Amino acid sequence: MRRLAFVLCCVATPLAAQDVDCANTMAQVELTFCAEQDWISADADLNAAYKAAMAMMKQIDADLPKAEQGAAANLKTAQRAWIAYRDAACAAEGYVMHGGSAEPMVIYGCRARLTQARAADLWSLAETY
Repeated sequence: MRRLAFVLCCVATPLAAQDVDCANTMAQVELTFCAEQDWISADADLNAAYKAAMAMMKQIDADLPKAEQGAAANLKTAQRAWIAYRDAACAAEGYVMHGGSAEPMVIYGCRARLTQARAADLWSLAETY
């Protein structure tokens, strides 16, 4: 029982950012941690880009007659659909390592890559008006 508690303690303890040099990782747990950090960073940028694009869409709507408005609603619908797409696409991509210790790393890497691309699209949209 003590051995199990020790294993759970050591395995369940999350890595601290200061403990991992993502430029020089070798262990799978570190690679996964760094992939997750990349996704978290991309997601933060995505949220900022979405906020900027939504503000622009609301401004467009404000300049249109009520019957023609819909820019903000369409962006919201598109973003929700994109999130569902990203999550499903990355879950599928994770199957290349299904059941292995690298599966979460593959999924986080996919999420980071797709999220970065979506954020770039939203930043571009936000800057067009």
